[in-house]
Amino acid sequence: MHLIMKYILLFIGKIISIIISPKILRFINSSLDVIFTAYITENLKFKGKNIRIKRGLYVLGEKSISIGNNVVLGRQGRLTAWNIYLKQEFTPLIKLGDNVSIGDNFHITAINYIEIGNNVLMGQKVTITDNSHGLIELAEISIAPSLRNLVSKGSVIIEDNVWIGDKVTILSGVNIGRGSIIAANAVVTKDVPKNCVVGGIPAKIIKIIN
Repeated sequence: MHLIMKYILLFIGKIISIIISPKILRFINSSLDVIFTAYITENLKFKGKNIRIKRGLYVLGEKSISIGNNVVLGRQGRLTAWNIYLKQEFTPLIKLGDNVSIGDNFHITAINYIEIGNNVLMGQKVTITDNSHGLIELAEISIAPSLRNLVSKGSVIIEDNVWIGDKVTILSGVNIGRGSIIAANAVVTKDVPKNCVVGGIPAKIIKIIN
C-alpha cells in the first residue's frame, strides 16, 4: 500500500512539474513567505522594514524579540525568548540589527539577552544560546536535565560585520568583536576579539586580520 502511494505521489509530482514551471513555483514559495512573515512579525517587540522570514520558523516570546531592517531568517529556525520555564520567570530580550541574514535550521534562545549587530551573516544550523539546563555540579546531575533550572552565565553580544559559518555554536557570556569570522563547526565559549578568525572546539584564534 505504501509503495503504491509512493508511485502515485511521484506521478502527481511529475504532472505538477509539467504544469508549473520552476519560475512559477519560486513565485508561489516567495508569496507564501511574505504571508508567513506578516503573521510572525505582527506581535514582535519591534519590527523593521523589509523583513523576510521563511516558512517553518518557530517563535516563542514574540514580545521579547526585536528585528531590524532588511533581515532574512531561514527555514525551520527556532527563535525563543523564555519568559517562563517550569516555575522560573525571566525578562529576556533578543535583538537583531539591520541587514542580518541567518541560514536555515538556526536556533537562537534566550532567558537573558542576545544582541546581533548590523550586517551579520550566518550559515545554516547555527546555535546561539545564553542559557543552559542547570549548573555543572554533582548535586545537579541527579535531576533530569529537562527539570533543571535554566541558568545564564551572561548575555551574548555579536557586534557588526561578523560572519558565522555553518553549524557554529555560541554559548552564554560571549562577546564577538566587530568584523570577526567564526569558522564552520566552531564552539565559541569565550570572548572573540575584533577582526580575527577563530575556529575549533573550543574556538581559538586562527588568524588576526590586520
